[in-house]
Amino acid sequence: MAVIGEKAPNLKLGKWVQGMDTNLDNEGDNVKLVEVFQVNCPGCFMHSIPEIINIYNNYKSDGLSVFGVATAFEDYDKNTLENLEMLLTTGEVVGDTKQALTQYGQLDDGKLQFKIPYPVAMDSLVKEAGDPSKEKMNAFINNQIPNFESQPEDYKNQIYERVKQYYKSKEYSAETFEMYSLQGTPSTILVDRNGILRDVSFGQNTNLESMVQKLLNEWLII
Repeated sequence: MAVIGEKAPNLKLGKWVQGMDTNLDNEGDNVKLVEVFQVNCPGCFMHSIPEIINIYNNYKSDGLSVFGVATAFEDYDKNTLENLEMLLTTGEVVGDTKQALTQYGQLDDGKLQFKIPYPVAMDSLVKEAGDPSKEKMNAFINNQIPNFESQPEDYKNQIYERVKQYYKSKEYSAETFEMYSLQGTPSTILVDRNGILRDVSFGQNTNLESMVQKLLNEWLII
C-alpha cells in the first residue's frame, strides 16, 4: 500500500491508451503528478482535468511528468477501456459526463472542447472473487476510520461485515485506486523528485499548483 512520506509504488495499469508506456520509476528525477479519473465523472471533465492540463502546459518543461489514469469503482458498463479509447481518439464522452457537459454547453458537436495532451492509461481491473482478505479490509478501513484498531470488538465486527458487503457489490477491484487508498474521482497523486509520495487528494485541490511549484523547486537528494 502507498504511504505518504515513503517511496511511491509504481502504478498498476491495464493498458496505456495514449502516449508511451511509462511508470513512476521511468520518469527519473522529475516531479510526478497523476490524475485519476473515471470516464463517467462529470466533475473530472468540468474542473479537474482542465486544471491538470493547465499545470501540465505550465510546467512540463520544468521537470514535471503528468499521467492520467482512468479507473473504475462503479458504473462498470460506462467506465470501460473502450469508452476511454473513444474519448481519447474522438473526444466523445458518455453517460453522466455527456449529460452534464451538454447541460452546461461544454461540448462542441457532442465532443470535448479540449484534448488531453499527456499520457493516459487504464487502471488494472481485477475481477472480484470471494471475500476480501483481512489485510485488504484493514487497509480500506484504516483510511476511512482513524484509530479503528482501538475500537470495541462489536463495532469492528460490524464494520468488517459492511466492508465485505461493499466488496461483494463490486464487479472489479481497481488496483491503482486501491493501492493508493483513493476515496473517489477526481483524485491526484503527487510524487517528488526523489520518488517519495508527498500528497494524495480527492476532489478539488486549490493548492495543487502551488504544491507542484514547491516540489519543482526542491533539490534532488543524492
